Amino acid sequence: MFRQNDVVNADQTTEAIDQKPVRPKIIWNCRAEGIDYALNMKALIQRVARGSVTVDGKVVGQIGRGFVVLLGVKTGDTEEDAKQLAYKTAGLRIFPDENGKMNRSVQDVGGEILVISQFTLYADTRKGNRPGFSQAAPPDVAEKLYQVYTVLLRKALGESRVATGVFRASMTVEIINDGPVTVELCTDGREVSDQKSVISDQ
Repeated sequence: MFRQNDVVNADQTTEAIDQKPVRPKIIWNCRAEGIDYALNMKALIQRVARGSVTVDGKVVGQIGRGFVVLLGVKTGDTEEDAKQLAYKTAGLRIFPDENGKMNRSVQDVGGEILVISQFTLYADTRKGNRPGFSQAAPPDVAEKLYQVYTVLLRKALGESRVATGVFRASMTVEIINDGPVTVELCTDGREVSDQKSVISDQ
């Protein structure tokens, strides 16, 4: 389980994250009024009964009950965005409790997570019908932050409970949405939040 001041192993992904970071605000609605195009890293989270990803006819990642996360990285995103989004993903309570209310996290239910890189989350259709993707981060930057996000989820849930696709590959993704329940999370790098980590010591 990771905490707010944990760092990412430099040998696994990249340089360590500052022990006392300035934390971007996590918001629930990525299309909040007035900041549509200022938003940074985003995760489209689907609660699933199962999910899998296939590349060249071979299954490269699969999970049972848990989340399929479509992860988008925007130009200007930092390791801090990846870190905060991982905290929120691991602590997001959208599984039902004994009363049928959404009150349990993927950690609480022993679930798994499948992470898929998805630059098309930054499709810009404001002009014409052909989307542009200029807001998406360059592949080298996106892959680095995708790895940071994945490493932190594995630290929270355990290595075997987090699967991935293949970065930049053409993938076939099976998503059996449970509910259906889909939640969009983003970081807004312009604002600072003093919120406590959603990951507890318990």
